[in-house]
Amino acid sequence: MSESDFVSYYVTVKGRVQGVGYRAWCAAEAESRGLSGWIRNRRDGFVEAIYYGRADRVKEMVALSEEGPELARIDRILAHPCDPPDVAGFVTRPTY
Repeated sequence: MSESDFVSYYVTVKGRVQGVGYRAWCAAEAESRGLSGWIRNRRDGFVEAIYYGRADRVKEMVALSEEGPELARIDRILAHPCDPPDVAGFVTRPTY
């Protein structure tokens, strides 16, 4: 597998995504796919994340982010390529 088989995506999610376990759910899903990156709440009500790993797994994670856990409601999701994260593994960051 070459470096070109790996991608990094920055994702922002709007809807009922705070206070419903969305971050923990995304972190568990990302970890189960072997992805690196981070996720955090923003004060404006959005959740933002960076997912890095094999292209097929990142694509799958972005698609899952549109669904979320049972109590979440996703109104809008934006995803675009970005630089790889500056962390090893997948972490939950404090609200920004």
